Amino acid sequence: MNAASELALNTLEYGGGATVLLELLQDGARCGLRLTFKDTGPGITNISVALTDGYTSGNGLGLGPGGAKRLVKEFEIESTVGKEARAKIARWK
Repeated sequence: MNAASELALNTLEYGGGATVLLELLQDGARCGLRLTFKDTGPGITNISVALTDGYTSGNGLGLGPGGAKRLVKEFEIESTVGKEARAKIARWK
């Protein structure tokens, strides 16, 4: 999953690493996978800006979170500035 790779790289570069929770999803005949990335870095000051293509707070291309969002069916990101950021992605088959 390319989205997972993008979020993993962001947590390493900007969040100081993370924990990742993998969950198997079942909804009737549908199955899927949810990944939750939680770091303990500085958090994201403005999530809508962070999701804008080309925006970066470092030296990257500015495609990480926004690119991840485009690659999955479900995407959620929340942050507490100065404490943590958490991103959830899910893909259904």
